[in-house]
Amino acid sequence: MAASELYTKYARVWIPDPEEVWKSAELLKDYKPGDKVLQLRLEEGKDLEYSLDPKTKELPPLRNPDILVGENDLTALSYLHEPAVLHNLKVRFIDSKLIYTYCGIVLVAINPYEQLPIYGEDIINAYSGQNMGDMDPHIFAVAEEAYKQMARDERNQSIIVSGESGAGKTVSAKYAMRYFATVSGSASEANVEEKVLASNPIMESIGNAKTTRNDNSSRFGKYIEIGFDKRYRIIGANMRTYLLEKSRVVFQAEEERNYHIFYQLCASAALPEFKTLRLGNANYFHYTKQGGSPVIDGVDDAKEMVNTRQACTLLGISDSYQMGIFRILAGILHLGNVEFASRDSDSCTVPPKHEPLTIFCDLMGVEYEEMAHWLCHRKLATATETYIKPISKLHAINARDALAKHIYANLFNWIVDHVNKALHAAVKQHSFIGVLDIYGFETFEINSFEQFCINYANEKLQQQFNMHVFKLEQEEYMKEQIPWTLIDFYDNQPCINLIEAKMGVLDLLDEECKMPKGSDDSWAQKLYNTHLNKCALFEKPRMSNKAFIIKHFADKVEYQCEGFLEKNKDTVYEEQIRVLKSSKFKLLPELFQDEEKVLSPTSAAPSGRVPLTRMPVKPAKARPGQASKEHKKTVGHQFRNSLHLLMETLNATTPHYVRCIKPNDFKFPFTFDEKRAVQQLRACGVLETIRISAAGFPSRWTYQEFFSRYRVLMKQRDVLGDRKQTCKNVLEKLIQDKDKYQFGKTKIFFRAGQVAYLEKIRADKLRAACIRIQKTIRGWLMRKKYMRMRKAAITIQRHVRGYQARCYAKFLRRTRAAITIQKFQRMYVVRKRYRCMRDATIALQALLRGYMVRNKYQMMLREHKSVVIQKHVRGWLARRRYRRTLRAIVYLQCCYRRMMAKRELKKLKIEARSVERYKKLHIGLENKIMQLQRKIDEQNKEYKSLLEKMTALEVTYTTETEKLRGDVERLRLSEEEARSATSRVLSLQEEIAKLRTELHHTQAEKKSIEERADKYKHETEQLVSELKEQNSLLKTEKEELNRRIHDQAKEITESMERKLVEETKQLELDLNDERLRYQNLLNEFSRLEERYDDLKDEMNLMVSIPKPGHKRTDSTHSSNESEYTFSSEITEAEDLPLRMEEPSEKKAALDMSLFLKLQKRVSELEQEKQSLQDELDRKEEQALRAKAKEEERPPIRGAELEYESLKRQELESENKKLKNELNELQKALTETRAPEVTAPGAPAYRVLLDQLTSVSEELEVRKEEVLILRSQLVSQKEAIQPKFDCQEDKHTMTDATILLEDVQKMKDKGEIAQAYIGLKETNRLLESQLQSQRKSHENELESLRGEIQSLKEENNRQQQLLAQNLQLPPEARIEASLQHEITRLTNENLDLMEQLEKQDKTVRKLKKQLKVFAKKIGELEVGQMENISPGQIIDEPIRPVNIPRKEKDFQGMLEYKKEDEQKLVKNLILELKPRGVAVNLIPGLPAYILFMCVRHADYLNDDQKVRSLLTSTINGIKKVLKKRGDDFETVSFWLSNTCRFLHCLKQYSGEEGFMKHNTPRQNEHCLTNFDLAEYRQVLSDLAIQIYQQLVRVLENILQPMIVSGMLEHETIQGVSGVKPTGLRKRTSSIADEGTYTLDSIIRQLNSFHSVMCQHGMDPELIKQVVKQMFYIIGAVTLNNLLLRKDMCSWSKGMQIRYNVSQLEEWLRDKNLMNSGAKETLEPLIQAAQLLQVKKKTDEDAEAICSMCNALTTAQIVKVLNLYTPVNEFEERVLVSFIRTIQVRLRDRKDSPQLLMDAKHIFPVTFPFNPSSLALETIQIPASLGLGFISRV
Repeated sequence: MAASELYTKYARVWIPDPEEVWKSAELLKDYKPGDKVLQLRLEEGKDLEYSLDPKTKELPPLRNPDILVGENDLTALSYLHEPAVLHNLKVRFIDSKLIYTYCGIVLVAINPYEQLPIYGEDIINAYSGQNMGDMDPHIFAVAEEAYKQMARDERNQSIIVSGESGAGKTVSAKYAMRYFATVSGSASEANVEEKVLASNPIMESIGNAKTTRNDNSSRFGKYIEIGFDKRYRIIGANMRTYLLEKSRVVFQAEEERNYHIFYQLCASAALPEFKTLRLGNANYFHYTKQGGSPVIDGVDDAKEMVNTRQACTLLGISDSYQMGIFRILAGILHLGNVEFASRDSDSCTVPPKHEPLTIFCDLMGVEYEEMAHWLCHRKLATATETYIKPISKLHAINARDALAKHIYANLFNWIVDHVNKALHAAVKQHSFIGVLDIYGFETFEINSFEQFCINYANEKLQQQFNMHVFKLEQEEYMKEQIPWTLIDFYDNQPCINLIEAKMGVLDLLDEECKMPKGSDDSWAQKLYNTHLNKCALFEKPRMSNKAFIIKHFADKVEYQCEGFLEKNKDTVYEEQIRVLKSSKFKLLPELFQDEEKVLSPTSAAPSGRVPLTRMPVKPAKARPGQASKEHKKTVGHQFRNSLHLLMETLNATTPHYVRCIKPNDFKFPFTFDEKRAVQQLRACGVLETIRISAAGFPSRWTYQEFFSRYRVLMKQRDVLGDRKQTCKNVLEKLIQDKDKYQFGKTKIFFRAGQVAYLEKIRADKLRAACIRIQKTIRGWLMRKKYMRMRKAAITIQRHVRGYQARCYAKFLRRTRAAITIQKFQRMYVVRKRYRCMRDATIALQALLRGYMVRNKYQMMLREHKSVVIQKHVRGWLARRRYRRTLRAIVYLQCCYRRMMAKRELKKLKIEARSVERYKKLHIGLENKIMQLQRKIDEQNKEYKSLLEKMTALEVTYTTETEKLRGDVERLRLSEEEARSATSRVLSLQEEIAKLRTELHHTQAEKKSIEERADKYKHETEQLVSELKEQNSLLKTEKEELNRRIHDQAKEITESMERKLVEETKQLELDLNDERLRYQNLLNEFSRLEERYDDLKDEMNLMVSIPKPGHKRTDSTHSSNESEYTFSSEITEAEDLPLRMEEPSEKKAALDMSLFLKLQKRVSELEQEKQSLQDELDRKEEQALRAKAKEEERPPIRGAELEYESLKRQELESENKKLKNELNELQKALTETRAPEVTAPGAPAYRVLLDQLTSVSEELEVRKEEVLILRSQLVSQKEAIQPKFDCQEDKHTMTDATILLEDVQKMKDKGEIAQAYIGLKETNRLLESQLQSQRKSHENELESLRGEIQSLKEENNRQQQLLAQNLQLPPEARIEASLQHEITRLTNENLDLMEQLEKQDKTVRKLKKQLKVFAKKIGELEVGQMENISPGQIIDEPIRPVNIPRKEKDFQGMLEYKKEDEQKLVKNLILELKPRGVAVNLIPGLPAYILFMCVRHADYLNDDQKVRSLLTSTINGIKKVLKKRGDDFETVSFWLSNTCRFLHCLKQYSGEEGFMKHNTPRQNEHCLTNFDLAEYRQVLSDLAIQIYQQLVRVLENILQPMIVSGMLEHETIQGVSGVKPTGLRKRTSSIADEGTYTLDSIIRQLNSFHSVMCQHGMDPELIKQVVKQMFYIIGAVTLNNLLLRKDMCSWSKGMQIRYNVSQLEEWLRDKNLMNSGAKETLEPLIQAAQLLQVKKKTDEDAEAICSMCNALTTAQIVKVLNLYTPVNEFEERVLVSFIRTIQVRLRDRKDSPQLLMDAKHIFPVTFPFNPSSLALETIQIPASLGLGFISRV
């Protein structure tokens, strides 16, 4: 088809425009050959006649279809030309906020002038391992492509970053290096990747400056080679620099700055270390104030200085060197302030004692007079003599500036050298990736030598770029085996020859520099004579004889000849350099040491790839030709050589191109200036790439893509089984001109415009089909609407007629009902009146009768009360009369009896005096004396025995006496109370009399009050009525308030409930976060553990390597050693010597229980270790001090002790002071305040209590300090005492010296550790003994004090009881004593019960100890038996086998020998095949067997055996997982068995919480001797590690399937249309591994699920695994969707939703809908819905905001920006709609992160799942090889 046939009506074209460069227009009528004018209509509606060029008759370029606008690759456009490229870049940049676009092999990067969140580590991980065309364009994609090609092709790579100043070259290069550092990692522990990145701030500070176009413009070029080892990890880097802009040091244009480092120094001048530099504000120095813009908005130079210094430190530049660098830089600033005074026209001088020069000389360490002299003079050397000539002021200023530039250039080179030293690789470099950050093509109003060199370099790079593009095109054609012709492209070799060939510009410039009187004018004339009118690329300006024009590939550039020679020679006076070389400041001469080597003709160019690379272009290195006859290289010559070396390097590598574009000159974010963009596109070679592509076959489709896209253009009979033949047949019918396409092996190649033609045909076909479908559907809808309307009319008629009939029937019913209602209403009124009268009558009768009955009751009540009063009064009178009579009778009896007793006494006295009486008494007296004597002897014998009883009785008597005294006292008190009660009765009687009198007065007053009350009654009634009204109002207000309070309470309750729910959710989230952190720590621990084991294996292999050529074995092979120890205290450095000494010995398994106990003490031991280390340091310092002051040591020691005692006294005095203040406060408060103020609860009382509490706390703190000081004094005395003893014996200080020497010797011999440990243990033992003795003494003292206090209290209580008992009558006394005895016995009983409980605890404790002793005795007996008869022990296990046992005797235990433990672990764990066990045996069988072995060891009470078995089991599981950790079945099998083993330990632990579901038989199998709770925690941690490993395994299996199955594969055939993809859609990065589909993912899920079920994994754990799998699927799919513009379409959303529904169906089939897996897919579901919903109106925006609650704002905006129509019927999302979404979502608080964390692992839990399987029923199959185990 001819191109002119496409110019039909409504076709859109691009026409030139002076403002917008290109403007879009639409044809109003078809173009016919021969037309001279095109009728067009612009987008704003204006009609236009576009005249064609009469000579060329070239038609305006056609515009691409809308569906191709915004493509990732410009080569995917159907029409490849300048306006299409410009428009595509603008749409992506402005509308979609996409700054990267592919143009064939070039990545076009537009500077957004804004920080974008697209460079995070999550983005790096997303691009890692991906094909370049599969993801959206990005600098990371280019870096990944370079990295993969380096690894795959074994070829070095280069990334060439170019562009104008301010286009973002440095940032792009920086992100490329960051990508390499993140993806590859470092091969050593020196953090090389951090050093590579740290070189950026250093180089930016000394090589970047602010320009009018860029705030951080790189004023030099650099090429960084990042070196990699054989495993493609970063090992080092090397930097080359090009053409530093030295002139910026001494001159800056308006609104520009010098290099950043100078302003950073000025901003940090106030720092103490910079005081000696004598710096100030940047406006003070001539070299920093010329631009008039010393500050950059948003940049803090002081902070940047901190970053620069940190980077220098990281790269190994010491602080002394840093300060030296800053001294030189400060000296340059002060040198710029040096002024000159003219003496005459040819001479000048420096003012005497000129301060800037003085500071410069001080900083540089040179003589002031010499520097002042040579700044104003120069030396001229002839063949015979040497002259010193003064120079003019202008020449002196130029010489000063040249010296400053030279110093700065050399300092720049020195820093580059040291950076390269820091980045130098310690091992051999295998390959490298070079990143070239170089200036782009430049053209200004005045172009000088710098612009000439820059454009020369760009000519060379453009030539290399053109050749590479052409080569790729040729390779593609040859690969597809299609005929190709030589494509004509622009070759810039003539321009390069003009510059660098013999007699070229540079050659003539060097020749002129050699001439004694060479000048810029003479050089210009030579150029005119040589090239003018001879070379088409060289021109002369019309109005100038000092300029020339060169036609570069990008544009014509006019260069001013002025300054070319001076800049090329870059003269600096040798005498000034000699003065600097003689400096006392060592760094300054170091800068000039290598000049001879650099300038020698035999040395390589400065850009040569040597370890310490020099800058290739160093004008300041040239020494003045007047003083040296040596031939030296000019700046141009050096630059040409370095450029040739650079091109050789680039040609030896595979290049990757990044072209940076500056969108505007004002640094406005996301603002696109078409004019500036076109200039740069033309200059950077992007349009040349387009032109080369357009010259051949730019559009390329695979046969499958073509078939899928244009299937609609084929008829059914055209579709064949062979896709290639089908496409050929169709194309021959559609496109008649066979030159417009070519058929390759795998692709179809189209000329420019043919794809647009095919798209037009396809769109017409689809439009016709749509019209036909619409016609049919509209007719069907209208017929359906008519039938619905007819049916509705009939229905309405039926309902209306029915309604009228129902209304008439209702009228009749209402009439009848009204009559009935009237009848009943009248009856109701009469009945109501009757009932009212009856109720009133009954009420009156009730009131009257009640009144009469109440009066009668009051009368009866008064009479009854009168009788009662009379009864009591008469009784009282009778009792009083009786007591008086009784008292008189008793008195008479006493008198009579006394009289009779007296008479009897007289009779007895008379009788006693008679003689007869005595005689009677003396009869038998002698016999009685003898008997009494014997009785006395007997009683003397009994006396001793009774005396002891007497003492006991005395004790009892005293206690009884005390009790009785207490009783007597209590009785006395009761008697006093009775007396007081009697007195109160009398006083009450008197009061009654008084009250009676008052009653009479009160009755009288009552009458008067009643009279007054009647008066006030009326007033009160009025007041009551008013109050009632107010009350009603208050009630209404109260009800309103109550209602409000109720509403508020309801709201508060609801808010509290919401807060409670939110807090509950927050707590759950916190719990999950804490669990996640713990499990992440476990994961990190396991990773470090594996790393440690790998290093250990490598070390062992290095030790055991027999010869150098032996290869390292795979680190996954397990060794026989115990590879995992659980002690966190043991470091790798401590273990290393042990492993080096005994690499082949088997190490015993670590004592797990000992580890678990020690683990609790880790933090305490570390703290104690640190404190003891500090103490040791302090002791050493004291020893050194003692050595220096031998004679003053005893006073010093005494002073220290005195100081400690003084401190203690001070604390005690402060304590007393606080107590006194407290007492004074209390006293003052009681004196100044009333009692109610100081009452409890009063404010003052609370203040006092608060102060009392604070003082008490302070008192406790002081007490603790006193105790600490005392303990320190005691420890110091103990430590000092031996030394004081030595002093008393010898009276010298020699011991201290000897002790110090011994310590030094011990240090030298490595014995200080043993001495320190011994001293620490001794001090700890003595301190513990002292503390224990002190505590026992204090406890004993406290107990004795308590006993004394209790005895005192008991004694006082007994005395009170005794006193009370003596005052009571005998009956009451007996009752009180009984009550006391009961109380005493109760207390004693309680005390005895407490003692009994203590004894029970002691008995239990002793029983436990007895068990331990019995076990040790058993071990000793076993050891003796082994020593006596080992043969018996070997024969003994045979006996139980021969004894037949019944099944009922089996206790569910397994017995094995100690030496068979390793065999058990080997057969049951290490060599067990999961597949056979899962299929043939019961799930969890290894776990049951291991637990039954543990049960038997517990039954034997053998803790060593239990510990050894559990440790071996854990280590065995870790070994097998390390060896076969990539096998899902193995990891799943051992995760299931580990959980089952953990559940068994819980189920049979004996804890009630785990025994609820056990059978009685299972409860009998519980562990009896050991508590394995700590081992359960270890097993739980192991299960978590296995779970995380399982997740990693399934992630590695699923990862390759997800993107292909969920996004790329068309599950619903024919829905998605394939669009042109461009050059970048290729699979060159990785080999074709086949295509995965959704069925592949579901089959894999089924496989995972069946394996887990076969292994008997807990259902809850299976749910968690499934949830994690679905999260990985959703996260990976969504992340790829967010990074792939070609996937964001309506049809792809339908595909995703269908795929998700299939996954949900899988969950329903497996009964896993409640696992939470579906919720993890919610972000993906919402993203798919977002692709399908309408996106036009505000209502659509509101619906999107409410629907996409699982997506972040960044994700929603990203999807909308990426949304791309596949067909013309779809519409793009407007920018205004996206802005509306952003405004609505700005208040949403969510993460700014764009991508989901695909590596996130949910915290796992292991819910307790008891087993119903009885242990005694388990049979051990013979296939396991466990015949050495016997059942018990």
